[in-house]
Amino acid sequence: MLTPREIRREERKLQATYDRFKRGYYDRLMVGILLSVTLHYALFAYSQPIGIANLGAVKEELDAVHLPPEVRIPAPPVAIARPAVPRISARPVSDDLTIALTTFDENPVESLAPPSPGEVDDVRARPVYVARDVEPRLLNTEEIRAFLKQLYPPQLREVGIGGRVVLWVFVEPNGSSGVCQIHKSSGYAPLDRKAEEIAARMRFSPATCRDRPVGVWIAQPIDLQVRGGV
Repeated sequence: MLTPREIRREERKLQATYDRFKRGYYDRLMVGILLSVTLHYALFAYSQPIGIANLGAVKEELDAVHLPPEVRIPAPPVAIARPAVPRISARPVSDDLTIALTTFDENPVESLAPPSPGEVDDVRARPVYVARDVEPRLLNTEEIRAFLKQLYPPQLREVGIGGRVVLWVFVEPNGSSGVCQIHKSSGYAPLDRKAEEIAARMRFSPATCRDRPVGVWIAQPIDLQVRGGV
């Protein structure tokens, strides 16, 4: 613990330090201001000057649009007349008033008027669609397979050349094969000719329309391969 004498000695030391700081405060302030002014002057005097770059004015070219002297607006479309309002009879409709039934028994095909001369056309002349209810079906499939092996051109069989031929075949009302035309060729004339010979030996179940046999055109593919079939 300090004695009163030591306490007074310490107080005098602190008083002397405060006085020294107070006497040198003004000098240090002036030196700091002088250094700050000198530093800023050197910064602006010796640094690269700042200026405004001349970028020039950008001009956009405008396209002149010449308007026609007069704009003609078409007339509005003619209004469509509204349908007439149906007239409702004030008289009640009798339940006995009916429409007679139309059946094939009362209107047989034989009693219909014949077609006009301009509509008569031989369907065998060219492939056309003929209305039918039941499509024809090939009956002698196994026989045709045997014909494929028998009629295959030997020179093409030896080199392994084959192909598919699609024929338009007219099936007669009795189911026999009539005229035929090549629809899609195999690319080899001998194969196309043999396909026509094979099609001539085909037998079909006849196509029917209203339970009556009719002659129709069908697209019949024939595959002629070394190991082929119909």
